[in-house]
Amino acid sequence: MIEVDGAYGEGGGQLVRTAVALSALTGKALRLTGVRAKRGRPGLAPQHLAAVRAVAALCDARCEGLELRASGFTFEPRARPAGSELRVDVGTAGSITLVLQALLPILLGASGPSRAVVTGGTDVRQAPTWDYFCQVLLRLLGGMGLRVRASLGRRGYYPRGGGEVAVEVHPGVPATLRVQHGHSLHVSGEAHVAHLPLAIAERMRAAALAALGSEARIGARALRPEEAIGTGGAITLWAESGAGVLGASRVAERGVRAEALGEAVAAELAAELASGAALDLHAADQVLVYLAMAGEPSSFTARAVSSHARTAMWLIEQFLPARFSVESDGALARIGVTPGV
Repeated sequence: MIEVDGAYGEGGGQLVRTAVALSALTGKALRLTGVRAKRGRPGLAPQHLAAVRAVAALCDARCEGLELRASGFTFEPRARPAGSELRVDVGTAGSITLVLQALLPILLGASGPSRAVVTGGTDVRQAPTWDYFCQVLLRLLGGMGLRVRASLGRRGYYPRGGGEVAVEVHPGVPATLRVQHGHSLHVSGEAHVAHLPLAIAERMRAAALAALGSEARIGARALRPEEAIGTGGAITLWAESGAGVLGASRVAERGVRAEALGEAVAAELAAELASGAALDLHAADQVLVYLAMAGEPSSFTARAVSSHARTAMWLIEQFLPARFSVESDGALARIGVTPGV
């Protein structure tokens, strides 16, 4: 049984989700302690509990201590993940995209195609927005030859949740990630609001366009009542280039002006573009588990190596015969991934 300290590195929910995904993929039993020890409310929150239970169902895992706010639990897979139909209800506005971070690697390694329907929050703070998940992460996975199709039923926001998405996944071994420095071809984006005036989305868009100082195609729309549950909104930008896709996003918050959100998301994307990095800071940690599953070595550049990325590297090496390297590449960091060492 692999012992994992949940307080290691960034000490948050990402470590929990990645640990159980790796346990299911490898069949190695896991004991996790100090769950989310570095967070204001430590222990398993509803979205983490939903993700772990969904992973457990995929590999028929025996679990002990798995309950809301648990600070530790054991996870023992008893079967190889098979193609399946599953539904996951976070039960709150917990992030759907973070739940999918746990599920996707397992479904890609399953013995047959799968379809998962997840309900919860589509656009919530401190998590990738739904548009970032589709326009950045899934495009990167597609570049690795992986077949994941996503569809949006409706959006949901804090505190009600109620959003619903579906993903269809065909098993496959990731190809190596081939990215290099490249200039942006064009910047696109989407600002949306639900049960709020269209003018708010238009203000987010206008501020982003002004801050970017360049041509960009950013849409602005107010969702129809049936397209979302609850009040909310978000803005997501992505830049397609010869190097791949870079992205940035912000979720609407009560008391934060629309202009501030537009300016912030534009500034983040502009920094990524100016750096010449192949992947943005968030994608850089999200792709690591897939590259560790690949058949050949990969490398890419990022503006920096986040604590999330360093935690993911450490954790993946506990389960898979992969090794990571971090070197300076001018002002950038170059991350190397050698699977099957």
